Amino acid sequence: MTAAASGAQILTLTGLRFDASLGVLDHEKTAPQPIQVDAELSLGRQPLAPRDDDLTHVLDYRRVRQIIIDECTAEHLNLLESLIGKLAQRLMQLPGVQGVRVKIAKLEIFDDCEVAIRVETGAW
Repeated sequence: MTAAASGAQILTLTGLRFDASLGVLDHEKTAPQPIQVDAELSLGRQPLAPRDDDLTHVLDYRRVRQIIIDECTAEHLNLLESLIGKLAQRLMQLPGVQGVRVKIAKLEIFDDCEVAIRVETGAW
C-alpha cells in the first residue's frame, strides 16, 4: 500500500451524553447523573477507501457507541478513574483498534465547571 493510497484512520465519537451511576457522594449513589463521553479509536494505517462498500469490513461506529453506553451503565463505580480505565480497556479489545483516547465528563457535579478525566493508551 503506497503512502498516497493510505492514511492514518481515527474513528471519533464526540458529545455522547447519557446518565450513569458514578461517584462517592450520597446523591451520586442513589441517582444516575449525566455524563459526556468523547472517544477516538486509532485504526492505524488504512486504505483511503475500503476494499468494498461492505459494513462488515470496517469498524461499525454504532457498535462502538453501544459499547461505550453499556460499559458506562453496567454498574455503579465510585471513581471516574475506574470507569475510564474499564472503558479504555474494553475499546482496545475491538478488532483493528491500535489506540484509544477517551474523555469522560461529569456534567452537573459543580455549577461553575465541568469535571472530566482523559486517558490515552495504545499506539498513535
